Amino acid sequence: MRLRKKARGPESWVIYQTVVKGEVTGPMGVCEQAEIDEMERLKPGGTFLIQAGILDEAVAERLARGKSGDPVPRVPKKVSNG
Repeated sequence: MRLRKKARGPESWVIYQTVVKGEVTGPMGVCEQAEIDEMERLKPGGTFLIQAGILDEAVAERLARGKSGDPVPRVPKKVSNG
């Protein structure tokens, strides 16, 4: 007998941080809405939702990362004439 997988709608991504001893801590994480719902079910109050309803995982990752990982701007070296 095979178990059927539930039909899933469009994925929605969220950005969150963990809560430890009542303090929001650590780096931002990205997961599907269903995953954060499950995390909250297992440990209520264990996550702090930063942003929800993001339709693209890559966009969620960029938003969570912020400027971290962006290319470093190149600064031309000064040429001395002496």
